[in-house]
Amino acid sequence: MKTVSDWIGSCSNEQRNTYQQWFNFADSDGDGRISGNDATKFFALSNLSRPQLKQVWAIADTKRKGFLGFEEFVTAMQLISVGQAGYDLNSDILKTEIDNENIKPPVMDGIDALVAKTESSAINAQSDEFGTGQPRPFPPVSSKSVKKLPLNAVTSIIDGLKRLYVDRLKPLEVTYRFNDFVSPLLTNSDFDAKPMVMLLGQYSTGKTTFIKHLLRCEYPGAHIGPEPTTDRFVAVMSGADERSIPGNTAAVDASMPFSGLSTFGGSFLSKFQCSQMPHPLLDEITFVDTPGVLSGEKQRTERSYDFTGVISWFAAKCDLILLLFDPHKLDVSDEFKRVIASLRGHDDKIRVVLNKADQIDTQQLMRVYGALMWSLGKVLNTPEVVRVYIGSFNDKPINEGSVGPLGQALFEKEQNDLLADLVDIPRKACDGRINEFVKRARSAKIHAYIISHLKMEMPAMIGKAKAQQRLIDNLEDEFKKVQREFHLPAGDFPNVDHFREVLNGYSIDKFEKLKPKMIQAVDDMLGYEIPDLLNKFRNPYV
Repeated sequence: MKTVSDWIGSCSNEQRNTYQQWFNFADSDGDGRISGNDATKFFALSNLSRPQLKQVWAIADTKRKGFLGFEEFVTAMQLISVGQAGYDLNSDILKTEIDNENIKPPVMDGIDALVAKTESSAINAQSDEFGTGQPRPFPPVSSKSVKKLPLNAVTSIIDGLKRLYVDRLKPLEVTYRFNDFVSPLLTNSDFDAKPMVMLLGQYSTGKTTFIKHLLRCEYPGAHIGPEPTTDRFVAVMSGADERSIPGNTAAVDASMPFSGLSTFGGSFLSKFQCSQMPHPLLDEITFVDTPGVLSGEKQRTERSYDFTGVISWFAAKCDLILLLFDPHKLDVSDEFKRVIASLRGHDDKIRVVLNKADQIDTQQLMRVYGALMWSLGKVLNTPEVVRVYIGSFNDKPINEGSVGPLGQALFEKEQNDLLADLVDIPRKACDGRINEFVKRARSAKIHAYIISHLKMEMPAMIGKAKAQQRLIDNLEDEFKKVQREFHLPAGDFPNVDHFREVLNGYSIDKFEKLKPKMIQAVDDMLGYEIPDLLNKFRNPYV
């Protein structure tokens, strides 16, 4: 007996070859993707009911990309086999045990004839006028003759977001220097990047060990010890072989989503590296290990780069942020407070991990947990309770002698909950991209309103220097004016001190006035085009 999940993964090579033929047939556009329209036509050959096919699509498109690649198509075909064998296709079907001996390959009505006809048509189309049967070479494509694809021609949600960014949002960002004040301009690699998880905490709280625990092996450049061993930001990524890539190289590699880090200068890039290795977990998630946050006297030694600025940049890119605490290091230093403050606007991504909890007994754990919640309540400045996972994330067995059987059961449940949260990240990655894109669009709009308002407050001829200084000194009041004029939420405005610091390097008089057409284009994108995009790539059976 196998579960459906195990049976799907045990598909034979012969069956995969058959599925590849079917996939090529179903892929009407030849782009390596099965769209919703393709699926409704092809899956109808299975004669399963619409509710069953709804579950097939939902389970196969687990990352909610709005299309099926070949691997997802294989999953769908295997699920159709299970459905045709009489099993109820529901959300828990992957955990259901089945008698795999009785499961036959899927039956698709008339598929062999349809595939043969399609292949014959393709061969005839490639034959030249003399009937030699030789394929015709494709004519060279001039880059000048390629027209922009309309939104209705995109083949995935991510492709649609790329198009909307270039056509709608990027012009607004460039006009009002959004990339200098808030976030660098986006590139294709930013949209295509794997989900990221960032680990933050003071030194020796177990950040590197946590990653090693998940991977169940060392990764290139990992150093573990009681002293501050990780002195740099390390992005642990999937790669063909084990190697470390220096920060300057990673920042100019177009295939990596780190080009925006160039704005922090060479002093930071010398403290950044990518560690690549082949690993199934890294095929789905990228981990970002960070230097230990300083405490005590060490805070007086300035770093050679903008540490909190880098954290803020990664926070915007990451799908999950883990704050790690040690039971013996619950104090929140000044630098840690600044780091947590830099996570503003990303509160929904934050999870707290009380690591090494097996080093104290149950009574001490209760006191430590209470003290941690009290400290976090003051720092996070929110009335909501943050989710705190309790455990000991290393390769050593939990010390039952200190925590007792109840504590051991608690740790195991907590660790399973955190692992389930991590496993769920790839499924939510597309939703996360949309969420961050919408947040960025709203932030860019507010930035445009602020810049254009400051421009309007400048005199036409005399006294520009004094007027600029007055505006910079009273920036908080100017923010309130913009908020009242355009009815904007106060929580969406940027940090006043950071905005003032960047603004000091510019001449406000040189900025652009408000361009209503650009604002309207972004409003239409948020109000109509993004909903239409999501509607186009939703489950075709809903």
